[in-house]
Amino acid sequence: MRRPFLTTARDLAESRFRMLIRQEKLYMNPTYISPSRQRANAAAAADPFRALDYRLAPDFSQPRLKIPAKTEDKMQMRLVHLYGRTEGPNIYKELERILIVHHAHMTPELIEAEKNFNVAERFTEKDVILITYGDLIISKDKTPLAALADFTQRMFKGLITTLHILPFYPYSSDRGFAVINYQQVDPRLGSWEDIQEIGKSFRLMFDGVINHCSSQCQWFRRYISGDPDYADYFIAFDSPDELDAKSLQKILRPRTSGLLTRFETINGAKYVWTTFSEDQVDLNFKNPCVLMKIIRILLDYVRRGADIIRLDAITYLWRELGTSCAHLEQTHEVVKLLRDVLNTVAPHVALITETNVPHTDNITYFGNGRDEAQMVYNFALPPLVLHTLLTGNSEALSRWAKNLVAPSNTTTFFNFLDSHDGIGILGAKGILTEEQITDLCKSVEQRGGFVSMKSNGDGSESPYELNTTWFSAINPSTDDEPTVQKVDRFIASRAIALALQGVPGIYILSMFASSNDIDAVSRDGVKRNINRSALYEDRIIDIFMERGSIERRITDRFMDLLAIRTNEPAFHPNGAQKILDLGNDVFALIRTSPDDTSRILSLINVTSHKITVKIPLADIGLKGELYDLIREEAVFPNSDIWSVELAPYRVAWFKKSG
Repeated sequence: MRRPFLTTARDLAESRFRMLIRQEKLYMNPTYISPSRQRANAAAAADPFRALDYRLAPDFSQPRLKIPAKTEDKMQMRLVHLYGRTEGPNIYKELERILIVHHAHMTPELIEAEKNFNVAERFTEKDVILITYGDLIISKDKTPLAALADFTQRMFKGLITTLHILPFYPYSSDRGFAVINYQQVDPRLGSWEDIQEIGKSFRLMFDGVINHCSSQCQWFRRYISGDPDYADYFIAFDSPDELDAKSLQKILRPRTSGLLTRFETINGAKYVWTTFSEDQVDLNFKNPCVLMKIIRILLDYVRRGADIIRLDAITYLWRELGTSCAHLEQTHEVVKLLRDVLNTVAPHVALITETNVPHTDNITYFGNGRDEAQMVYNFALPPLVLHTLLTGNSEALSRWAKNLVAPSNTTTFFNFLDSHDGIGILGAKGILTEEQITDLCKSVEQRGGFVSMKSNGDGSESPYELNTTWFSAINPSTDDEPTVQKVDRFIASRAIALALQGVPGIYILSMFASSNDIDAVSRDGVKRNINRSALYEDRIIDIFMERGSIERRITDRFMDLLAIRTNEPAFHPNGAQKILDLGNDVFALIRTSPDDTSRILSLINVTSHKITVKIPLADIGLKGELYDLIREEAVFPNSDIWSVELAPYRVAWFKKSG
């Protein structure tokens, strides 16, 4: 029998933390659930996919899957494009078999739920995605995944809809992204049963780490042992000289390590393509067997509860010498084929592409808005928000956001500010100047962070990623500044991501204002470990008890903002967005619900001083009495030009009263 999550005394502190979610602040009543939380819980309960499971074994006695002719033609054309007119139709026969087998695992109830799924309402204002490793919550007497399940259900149910558990498979390096076995749960974390337990309360995002696998993966072990079935699973050369300097110079590199790694095989030394590290061997999608195996694995993830599949490092999936080997037409065709597959047998499951590249390249993974990824990581957002708060100038952010629009009502942006990797900066290339990017790098280093570099084709290097926690990146490392200003600045930065059109993503360590873990970098020699330190259950309890601490203040206010956002239809991802030009001291926008019945004016002072903003109310459609959602007070503009005073880093969300 499990012991209670918290002792009786500490339950009271936890209840204060959980119940800080709008008008009812009944801090010491652990049985009370506010109306806003009740509505959010009801929405989660109404999700039919939380209560439906696949059969463990296929049932071929039920009606066979019938693939529509248009879908069949489309998938065949993609396979012909990838593998030629001779091979394409034969490969399609295997793909059809895979889909028929998956469909045979589905119950009639699940088939009906998929049939009735509304793709335009896949994501709503209720949606918030929490990003975490499987072992970032540590408990004395539970497996890491069981501890994560208990913690997230108690603390975030009703505020967080989706849990992105970073790769939880057995791995050999790169904190999970060198996968040894794609279909097992790392026993150090827990089991599939633990994953399924979390899936009862939250949607789940799984990682499809399909660009590469671990050099210890059985696929690669069989390759180096000469197994003919795996002869073409990887990209290998007999000599590094086969990759000429001219071709090498064109290849887009996200690292400074060598592109080829020598391995001893039964057939002698081979030089294998390793985009990210010597332990991460790239898969060869020119071999259709690789693509079919990956599709079977991704559908297995669907049967195990995946609602979103994250395509990690998808940029580099296909290689053609003489090109950049990035964003190739074939890569997009693979993503589109995966979309076709899911549309056919699991339309409620979304694809999200992770591409740390300039914004113009990043958004190409939306395709035409209906044929590729439903969601893309908004990689330009983190460096732009960081630049805005560090300079006190919103000009670059506002200029970029004015043109930020998803191509259809079935696509949206994933608005995150930090992650397990840190803050990618390639997304801001072409939006920020080279000098501004250099200043960002210097600022992060001054605050104790690091800058990771990538190789350019000419032998030079350039910044790729800032390794830091968000709290340390946004705030000075000295104690010269008042605590309240550090808290306000942090909350202002997060409010930008929450207000923008899209679905917010939050790395769990940011919920608790984690600072740079320099000791972890010194100990392990891995820059990214600066933002990957586990939270111990007892330490979290201490945060709850320390009412005046920075961590407690930030967590309280962060969750308060989430509670507001998830109950306002104006923040629906399909709601309209208009960036206002009210001066560079403020980031201002209007969000309007899809049915045009709700409108919110968001004002965020991005400076360290008090400002006055003049707002022409008629232009924004908010005449009459307004209500400040954050301060919970009515305001009465007394003229057509409304002057609003904003304290340093103040966030104000105004809505028409009634």
